Amino acid sequence: MKKHVFIYFLLSGLFGFAQQNLTYQTPPDEILELADVELAPGVQIDSKGEYMVLISRNQYKSIAELSETELRLAGLRINPVTNIGSRTTFYTNLKVKKTSDKDAKQVTGLPENPRLSGFSWSPDESMIACLNTTDKGVEVWVLNVKEGRVKKITDANVNANMRSTINWFKDNKNLLVKTLSKDKKPLIDTNLSVPTGPTVSVSDGSKAQNRTYQDLLKTPDDEFNFEQLALSELKKVSINGDVENFLPADMYRGVSLSPDGNYVMVTKIKRPFSYLVTFNRFPYESSIYDLNGKLIKKVNDVPLDEVRPKGFMATRKGKRNMSWRADKPSTLVWTEALDEGDPANEVENRDAVYQLEAPFNKKGELLLKTKQRFAGIMWGDDNTAVAYDRWWNTRNTKTYLFNPSNNKKSPKIISDRNYQDVYSDPGRFVSSKNEFGRYILETNGDKLYLMGAGYTKEGQFPFVDEYNIKTGNTKRLYQSEYTNKLESLSSAINMKKGEILVRIESQTEYPNYYIRNINKKDDLKAITSFENPFKSIEKIDKRVISYKRDDGLDLEGTLYLPLNYKEGEKYPMILWAYPREYKDKSSASQSTTNPNEFVYPYWGSPIYWVTRGYVVLDDAAFPIVGEGTEEPNDTFRSQLVGNGKAAIDAVDALGYIDRTKVAVGGHSYGAFMTANLLSHSNLFAAGIARSGAYNRTLTPFGFQSEERSYWEAPEIYYNMSPFMHADKMKTPLLLIHGVADNNSGTYPLQSERYFNALKGLGAPVRLVMLPKESHGYRAKESIMHMLWEQDQWLEKNLKNKQEIKTPEKTLKD
Repeated sequence: MKKHVFIYFLLSGLFGFAQQNLTYQTPPDEILELADVELAPGVQIDSKGEYMVLISRNQYKSIAELSETELRLAGLRINPVTNIGSRTTFYTNLKVKKTSDKDAKQVTGLPENPRLSGFSWSPDESMIACLNTTDKGVEVWVLNVKEGRVKKITDANVNANMRSTINWFKDNKNLLVKTLSKDKKPLIDTNLSVPTGPTVSVSDGSKAQNRTYQDLLKTPDDEFNFEQLALSELKKVSINGDVENFLPADMYRGVSLSPDGNYVMVTKIKRPFSYLVTFNRFPYESSIYDLNGKLIKKVNDVPLDEVRPKGFMATRKGKRNMSWRADKPSTLVWTEALDEGDPANEVENRDAVYQLEAPFNKKGELLLKTKQRFAGIMWGDDNTAVAYDRWWNTRNTKTYLFNPSNNKKSPKIISDRNYQDVYSDPGRFVSSKNEFGRYILETNGDKLYLMGAGYTKEGQFPFVDEYNIKTGNTKRLYQSEYTNKLESLSSAINMKKGEILVRIESQTEYPNYYIRNINKKDDLKAITSFENPFKSIEKIDKRVISYKRDDGLDLEGTLYLPLNYKEGEKYPMILWAYPREYKDKSSASQSTTNPNEFVYPYWGSPIYWVTRGYVVLDDAAFPIVGEGTEEPNDTFRSQLVGNGKAAIDAVDALGYIDRTKVAVGGHSYGAFMTANLLSHSNLFAAGIARSGAYNRTLTPFGFQSEERSYWEAPEIYYNMSPFMHADKMKTPLLLIHGVADNNSGTYPLQSERYFNALKGLGAPVRLVMLPKESHGYRAKESIMHMLWEQDQWLEKNLKNKQEIKTPEKTLKD
């Protein structure tokens, strides 16, 4: 402990320097003990609930891993040496167990230093295929679940750059694998290549109002490299390692087998590429092949998708969302816009859904039309299916019950609701695997089943309901009765027997999995026994507090008291939040925080500081509401300040804090919130803003939930931009940003330019640029240093704040 105190006093003077070249630091021991723990493994369980696979990983990558070669092309980040996503999460160990056994067994045959990803169950669930990334490339390995043994079936020649890398054949003995092409040419080193001319972009007058995407193609050299990295050959590989040619080299994007396993739909990218949008909007075509790789028919041909109408609900013309119907052997399904993809066009129905059976030589058959933008289908059988639509501007979603064999029978709308209204959420329909190994509606005669999160005014009580198709009546079969724990309903194991997979946790009880029989009271069987890795805070005082904004809106937040809390003393506080937009006050005021959730201090959490003598108000509600014709952002600043004031008033009224020592912080849009609060109120003594955007004119065609462009609402963009009001910001602000941020709108330039403005105007500000980091931070060195920076900032500007002034007013302007 003493060494950290020494480091603080040694370095506190450095905070005034213009430029600092620090090595990576580590936070105090109290924080380090929580931040550097071994994670419990992830869980994969078969649909029958018989076997489970435990997959372990390191909590963080290393800065050396993030420093490996990386190309950023067309929205992808690729390691061109290994040919897999450069930010892929790798797993390092596997264990298997029968759910009826007490202990899991170590999987044998694993490679040395495994880096596993892309797990895929075989159709009969006896095996799992996965990728292993070596220094030279990517291999395919197969796990025999029952035997608990893995083996390698390919060399390190797999191309995982475009995903959809491995697909099982129906026979459970073969996989369709993307491999590197023999025609692949050496990549161009764009840092060394000599240009042959300028890069020219042209507009033909069509409006192309796209978001500010990052990692786009910029030059012909980028185009060349993208094509080489996308180039694959499709091979049929047996679980014994035998390899057969299936399709020659091309830029394959998607690969999927029909439910009966007799056809393969292959989607490949075509030129021309774009410098405005990511690869998923490049031209492509989809074709159907038989199991010998013979072309049956081209079923879709999509041009470059650069130009779309304005609005979040805009889409392109033509066939989209093409996939296989899960309850049929080999039937294609797709959607087409009936409004030309333009939300401004007034039509009775926005979308239509069509199907086409093998051998795909007829015209598509209409299945149903949706009033709003199509959002998905759960298939059941010839007579029963459930479809969804939604519309962003009204926050409305509809659920349709329809007969897929009779398009003359109008679909029945069985739910029509505001999807932000969690209290009215009927839950999700329960699914189970059919004879094709695809998930479809779990049916029992005329009955379907629903699982819901169960948010109510009185608390959260997850449930299982039975829905009668004929009568439309709902019957409650099970409702969690826990008041001191949280039970989450994961999936159905066997609805006829009443068996479902659940996860149970409490504030101090680490989440574990169980099989519950809802037909038998107290029939609960534990299948995992993970221990709490955060012992040092297991006695933390956590509570959900409710309070009101000045306009009467109900708000809430999760309050944590410091571990050294003494009654009667007042402590500094950290308020952490993320604003969310609503179209009605009723939905904005609903409670979705469960006090029984396990206290999990992940890398970006403020909870660590309860060990350092701070009160923490986490997930404080920051709703921004715009009802009727008013948009939420029309009054963004005043609502933001109102939320902040209400939160501080509520905790202050409980007697826990010194309200002159409150810091505010947030990540991404929460960072944007933080800068605005410091610019337009005197509520806070310090701020922490990570990976934010501060000048909205740099995202002129909309941002977050704002649909209007800068030219339609210039005053909104100006008023909401902290950069435009940098002259009002005099509160100490810590800016942190990843140098390789890939999130739309949050360019590293946003923090750099904001820092320059604040520095030029004399504001106390510190900018920390984390090398190699994206929007979410991954390297252990980066995260430990980030925690150190935040701790130093809070100690200096909050806990040990020299000059204490009581704010005379809330609003600055």
